[in-house]
Amino acid sequence: MKVFVSVDMEGVSGVTDPEDVLPAGSEYQTCRRYMTGDANAAIGGAYDAGAEAVLVNDSHWIMRNLLIHDLDKRARVIKGFHKPLCMLQGLDDSFGAAVFVGYHSCAGTEGGVLNHTMLGKEVQNIYLNGEATGETRLNAGLAGHYGVPVALVAGDVAVCEEAKRVLPWVETVAVKDGIDKYSAILKHPEVAAAEIREATGRALKNKAFKPYVLKPPITIGIEWNSTTIAETCGLIPGVKRTSSRSTEYRTDDWPDGMKVLLVELLLALEVSGGKGIYQ
Repeated sequence: MKVFVSVDMEGVSGVTDPEDVLPAGSEYQTCRRYMTGDANAAIGGAYDAGAEAVLVNDSHWIMRNLLIHDLDKRARVIKGFHKPLCMLQGLDDSFGAAVFVGYHSCAGTEGGVLNHTMLGKEVQNIYLNGEATGETRLNAGLAGHYGVPVALVAGDVAVCEEAKRVLPWVETVAVKDGIDKYSAILKHPEVAAAEIREATGRALKNKAFKPYVLKPPITIGIEWNSTTIAETCGLIPGVKRTSSRSTEYRTDDWPDGMKVLLVELLLALEVSGGKGIYQ
């Protein structure tokens, strides 16, 4: 089995603050090590379960966060931005399972550490078929388009609960318990990594997972923080303004929908000056 690992950073063990996950932040270099440790745990768990190959996608912000020289040498890694499929770049129907590590909860989640959906400053909410959604569900849907199930989600307690609501079969690992957006009760990074490795191996061996499939059409809506962003994104063919601060895109094809979402996000950053991803 080939295993795909998508690694975000806000849900990594030891991380609680924007200073931890932005390149200019005082704790960023330390937290890159934590992120790499969590990634290695998932890679190790995949190989423990008999994986024939593992592909890792650096999925956080600039997508140049993982310490490549410290990664498990058995895995290949995708680094850099832009990527048409963003957090799932490299995934296709040749993979037997996907693993999401370092994931965070949907925008507005009470007690969700660094909660946001794709962008924190520009995006108030993203909606999938009219329901507020987080990155876990969006990426699980894209993986499901390729017939690839999500076997494990690791992050804080809030994202584990969110994942279970959407993917009741998924294995989860809570590496921290949020107090508020910028504070949490933490497990030691080595303890968290050991749990991720064990749970990844267990999930892949048990094979209790299945693809998350939504019948088309799918509608991806975005509530922006700015009328100007909504007006600008509304210029994209097929994207419809649904209110002064909202846009909507309807499609029968998941990759198409996610690519249009990415274009909207990039436009939003351009319009806003790209000043940051947190409020």
